[in-house]
This record gives sequence, structure tokens and C-alpha cells, in this order.
Amino acid sequence: MSWSERAQPIVAIATASGRGAVGIVRVSGKGLMPLMQALLGRDLPARQAVYGPFKDAQGEAIDHGLALYFPGPHSYTGEDVLELQGHGGPVVMQLLLARCLEAAAELAPMTGQSRLPGLRLAEPGEFTQRAFLNDKIDLAQAEAIADLIDASTEAAARSASRSLGGAFSKEIEDLRERMVNLRMLVEATLDFPEEEIDFLEKADARGKLDRIAQQLETVLGHAKQGALLREGLQVVLAGQPNAGKSSLLNALAGAELAIVTPIAGTTRDKVSETIQIEGVPLHVIDTAGLRADHEASDEVERIGMARSWEAIEGADAVLFLHDLTRVSEAVYAQADADIAQRLPEHVPVVHVYNKVDEQPMAQAPMPQAWHEGDEVVSLSAKTGAGLNTLRQTLLRLAGWQAAQEGVFIARQRHVQSLRAAREHVHMAQAHAALADGALDLMAEELRLAHNALGTITGAFTSDDLLGEIFTRFCIGK
Repeated sequence: MSWSERAQPIVAIATASGRGAVGIVRVSGKGLMPLMQALLGRDLPARQAVYGPFKDAQGEAIDHGLALYFPGPHSYTGEDVLELQGHGGPVVMQLLLARCLEAAAELAPMTGQSRLPGLRLAEPGEFTQRAFLNDKIDLAQAEAIADLIDASTEAAARSASRSLGGAFSKEIEDLRERMVNLRMLVEATLDFPEEEIDFLEKADARGKLDRIAQQLETVLGHAKQGALLREGLQVVLAGQPNAGKSSLLNALAGAELAIVTPIAGTTRDKVSETIQIEGVPLHVIDTAGLRADHEASDEVERIGMARSWEAIEGADAVLFLHDLTRVSEAVYAQADADIAQRLPEHVPVVHVYNKVDEQPMAQAPMPQAWHEGDEVVSLSAKTGAGLNTLRQTLLRLAGWQAAQEGVFIARQRHVQSLRAAREHVHMAQAHAALADGALDLMAEELRLAHNALGTITGAFTSDDLLGEIFTRFCIGK
């Protein structure tokens, strides 16, 4: 979007589509008084709700409701903002939106010019984007707004609220300030080498750098937890037909989501459900039973198995179910071994021995070669025995640390930026440890680390990244 387009006034329906008790039409721009006159027949006092009619071109009421005016820069966007809060019917909202555009284009009686030249429909996320561009919020806070709206658990919502309040940004800005102070010392020493100051010793550069590295690790740990709260864990249930995958999905979800029968191959396609464990979202996918392609009963089953392998490839963790009542059968055990060999090496696997209520674990031989480096859990999807152990195993695999203070919502891009900053800080430490100091290289690594942190809050951000972030918002936000 060009700068001229960003300067144009914008309007949008700010509430969700469909029927509701209240609907809001929001306008943001400069010089909204003429538009107020056309819509309301009066000017509005700042930050006071005024009840009255919203008028059409003939002066008839489209609706009656509350109008609020927030003069810039003391508004959400930093510009003048007008909100019309009416009844939340979709037709009423569309009429108000159309009237705003029509009234903006009308000629004002005194000047003979349009009341609000250039008023146009807002793009997705454009109100929040203007708040960012006008320094009302930084980029991490802007993203937290969308994350708060999209939060799928209470823990995610609370963490997003902390980020929106500036907790994450404060951590980043504190790191950047410490880095700036260290960069000033390093570059001052480079500029005045004749002073012969033993910089590394007298300025405690190494100590400052070590403390920055330590703080960076702490922030990165919190960001990883926040990213997990936001994005959750993709868990795939895999195994031979009738191993109990659908029963386990129902047990984890606490509802009858998947059809369960004694007939092998009942599940023919993926069934997904999002659950939460200690506030962490788990996106659980029940897949069609796996076996050799030539053993598939029909084309539908072959397609289902192909989709199962596709889901396994993209999983964060795989729960490989084994039927304890059949593991001693040579054919069944060989099929399990064949499936285990095909599982991708990059995906963590939890071997789940199901039906412990029918066959005690101690009486069932387990091929240990399958389990090298993998987790093993025994349970009964029918009775629920062992489910808590499975839940805790999944959280451990995800890297979740319960009851951790100060977790804020974060995204993978934040984690990547923090990792990049950490790498540059480690390189700076390596240069500082050299006999000659290598201060020029140390200064460059600190600059790169500083820039990496700046991408989180938007201090160093490309227009392409802004477009990618804000187009994912809903219209009117």
C-alpha cells in the first residue's frame, strides 16, 4: 500500500458479520466534523457517547444509536475516529456503511468540496496498522491484538493480554537499550584508540555482554512458551486398523467425536479436534488405519492411508498405537515394525500400548528396537487409565514448563528473531574473548543482534512483513 493510500480516511464495519445486539461502523481519518454534520446533524463532544438518529441523505433515520468521537492523536489509530454504534443487523450495518461513503462524497454547503475526500473501505487490519504507524502501539502489541481475538485457550488469552499491555515489548526494549549502551562503549573505543584504554577490563564489556546473553536466554524461553500457547501442538494418532485410535481421540476430547466399532477400517479419513492440556492447545488428528498398500480393501482406503502418512509427515508428535491384545501375534508385530520403519525421523514418537484393561502390559512382549529414543506409555482408552501420563508426556515433548511466570504470547517469527540475536551475541562473545579483542567484529555482531531484536517491535521492519501481518486481521480491526 502506498503512503498516499495510507493517508486516506477509511471506514468499515468493526463488528463480526451476522446478527447481534450491537453493531459498530468505524471511521478513521482527519477532519471528520463535516461527516458528523451529514450523518448526525451536529458536531460531537470529544469522548462522550451521544444518543440520536443516524440520518440518510433525505434526513430520515436509518437507525438510532450511540455516536462517539475520539479526536487524534488520543484515539486507537492516532487519527480522528468516529464510531457509530447501532443495532447489529447486517442490513442496518450495510446501510450505515453505504451512508458514510455517500455522505463523504457529498459537497459541503459552505466550501463546495467533498465532506471527506477519499474516504474508502478499510483493508483487513488497517485500523491497527495505522495505530502502529502512528506510534500508538508497536508491532508486537499489534500482533497481540489478533492473537487475543484468536486465542483458543484461557492461558493463551491471558498471555496475549500481557503482550498487548507491553510486557513482551518491555523485555525487548530493555535488551535493545542494554545493547545500545554496550555498542556505544565499543564504538567509542574504536574511534579513539590513542586513549589506550583497556576497554574489555575497565568498561566491564564482557560482563555486560554476558548479562545480555543471559537475559536473552530468559526472554527466548518465555517466547517459546508463548509461541506454544498460540500455535499449539499438532498431534497425529497412527497405527494399524482397530488399535484404538478413535477411542483415544474420544477419550482425550471427552466427547464422542469419532465413530468407534469393532470393524477394522471404520475411520477412512482424518478426524481433527483441538483440546487443551494445562492451557496448551493440542490439535489431535485421528487418521485412517495403516497397513501395506496391497492389503487395502479398496481405493478409498488407499487414499485414506495416503492422507494419514501426509499428516504424520507434518506432525509435531505422533502417537503410535499398539493393540496389547495382538502384539504377540507375529503378523501383527511385523506390520507394526514395518510402520515404525516408515515413520519420519524428524517427528517425535510416543508408543502407546492400548487396551491395558484387557491385556496387562507385563504379559505383552514389546520389541525394544522400536522404542530407542522414543517415549512409551501404556493406557486404556476405554477406562481412561494412563491418560494423565500420556498428557504429561505430550507436554514434556512440547517443551512446556508448567506454572512459569511472565509468559507472554509470541509467534514463531519472534522466536526466530530472538535466536538470530542470540547467535550474534554468541559471536560477539567469541570476538571479545580473543587476545586482541577484535572490537570491530564485535561491534558488527552487536549491531546485527540489535537489528534482529528491532524486527520484533517494528523498529526495523519491511513493508512486505507489515503486509503479511496485517492482512491476516479481520476487516474493521
